[in-house]
Amino acid sequence: MRFHKSEAAFFVFIAVILAAGVIIFHAYDLLFSIAAGLAQSERFDEIVYLSKLLFGAGLLLATGLFFGLFFIFPLIRRQVREENKLRAMTETLSAQSRKLERAALTDSLTGMQNRRYFDDALKEYLDEFRRVNRPVGLMIVDLDHFKQINDTHGHDVGDEVLKAVGNCLKDMTRYHDVVARLGGEEFAVVAPNMDMEMMVRFAERIRKAIGGMAIVSGNVRLKITASVGLAVWDRREPAEALYRRADQQLYQAKKTGRNRVCA
Repeated sequence: MRFHKSEAAFFVFIAVILAAGVIIFHAYDLLFSIAAGLAQSERFDEIVYLSKLLFGAGLLLATGLFFGLFFIFPLIRRQVREENKLRAMTETLSAQSRKLERAALTDSLTGMQNRRYFDDALKEYLDEFRRVNRPVGLMIVDLDHFKQINDTHGHDVGDEVLKAVGNCLKDMTRYHDVVARLGGEEFAVVAPNMDMEMMVRFAERIRKAIGGMAIVSGNVRLKITASVGLAVWDRREPAEALYRRADQQLYQAKKTGRNRVCA
């Protein structure tokens, strides 16, 4: 059983009182042994007076011991229990706070990072890679004719499509890439240390992987395609400008027939 610091201090205090009581009792006994062998009455009276003082000190120690055990210690125990409850409550609230913080940065449907996380991460990546003068690529992936899937097969099937695409993107990307669902059927990948040639090959692999999936939901079997817009950071522009350029390339991919990569 583990004791709180205040409880341990109290037990030390009790031990000191008990030790003092033992010493007083021993001195009291020794004093009377000496007094029994003295012949002079004056010295005997002084020893009797001293014994009374020792008895009074012992009585005070006994009172302190009683008061400590039956009044102070219960107060300490109550305070410790309340402190433990507060600590447990604080830990619970902290865990809930961390859970809510994760939820605020996570897309509830796919389990991917959300737009808020993406915006912050993109800015941080640009700040860090500006120091080392290395490229950062941005890919925006948008599913083709997704509204038609929802209208034809229902939102449940549409949700299964989004989950499947999210898993595909997580499987195809590196551990330090940022993969997020921006909203609706639009996803984004921040790929650091990739130039345009590498980004195009990377995006083509992802586009083909999405196009090669067979999504089954109940008796529905779907094949989907995606359009991809690419931009590589020019090492000067802010995150918003980089995103706009990638989004413009996505619009171009949609405009020129979908299921393609534009950079």
